[in-house]
Amino acid sequence: MNIKFRFHALSRMFERKISETDVLQVLTTGKIIEDYPTDQPYPSCLRLGFVKNRLLHIVTAEATDERNYRYNNTVYEPDLARWEPGFEKRK
Repeated sequence: MNIKFRFHALSRMFERKISETDVLQVLTTGKIIEDYPTDQPYPSCLRLGFVKNRLLHIVTAEATDERNYRYNNTVYEPDLARWEPGFEKRK
């Protein structure tokens, strides 16, 4: 799987001091907590993972064609104002 970072994701990573290594760790060890199979142009999902005592959510889309890319659309630290404790379910 080839990893591609969308401009939005790179901007948010820079703002939030989240490294590519942090994102890759969540992609390999994190848990899918929401699935968006009808997203266009590719199905996507929301992943939850911990990196360096930091909780991250990453929205990724996986190309279903010969390119075999995983696009990272955005990266953020979830907020209890919008998420239930555990950060796996929205309020």
